[in-house]
Amino acid sequence: MSTYAVRVKPGASRTRVGGCYGDPPALVVAVTEPAVDGRANDAVLRALARAVGVRPSGVEIVRGHTARNKAVRFLDGPAGLDDRWAELLGRAP
Repeated sequence: MSTYAVRVKPGASRTRVGGCYGDPPALVVAVTEPAVDGRANDAVLRALARAVGVRPSGVEIVRGHTARNKAVRFLDGPAGLDDRWAELLGRAP
């Protein structure tokens, strides 16, 4: 299972998945939930699951639980996950 880099923006005006941050590129995930008591982390997992078409329980944070930069893993990644990830980053698959 591969891990994917994510940059979280908690407390955003709306939830949004897409865009690129840094080098190597991390997927930007903006969530409305604040970074309090793990609420932003839960919102990130739900947003990522919706964006790639898996159950929220099929995504886990493997690194960066208390940081904006996180590494996530998809337990039951759908076919074409790497292509979908590239599309969300704004890069051609």
